Amino acid sequence: MDLAGIGLVNKDMFHIVLYQPQIPPNTGNIIRLMANNGFSLHLIEPLGFNLEEKQLRRAGLDYHNLASVSRYSNYENFLKTVQPDRVFAITTKGSRLYDQVKYIPGDVLLFGSETSGIPSELRQNLGSENCIKIPMRPTSRSLNLSNAVAIVSYEAWRQQNFTI
Repeated sequence: MDLAGIGLVNKDMFHIVLYQPQIPPNTGNIIRLMANNGFSLHLIEPLGFNLEEKQLRRAGLDYHNLASVSRYSNYENFLKTVQPDRVFAITTKGSRLYDQVKYIPGDVLLFGSETSGIPSELRQNLGSENCIKIPMRPTSRSLNLSNAVAIVSYEAWRQQNFTI
């Protein structure tokens, strides 16, 4: 599943990046989602699980072979390989709502770890304009990772009339 560095990066599709995911069923659900919407999934290590873990495979059902999944030893290697034009961090600390962005194929949608989110240094490097959020009630802390990926990825795909 490691496609990093072998020239399979497609700039005509959207890219979901999970920064150090920790919960296998979330990643399994996201793999299934990627198989259904055609986005590429990129996993930034360290992962909180083994990709062969039973919970991950159960959540992804039989979609693992239908999804494009790459893994990278760190975020810098991901950037070097994919060379994205635009990266949007989806974070509770975002400055604007996810539906206020005009997404274009090739965009990277970066999601943080379930336990610690996206590191502040990464958010600062992207700038506040590229840090976006999903609205929640003021008393809520966060959404489930796979739900957040579904919300934002389907908005990006909707803006392309579900054609990519």
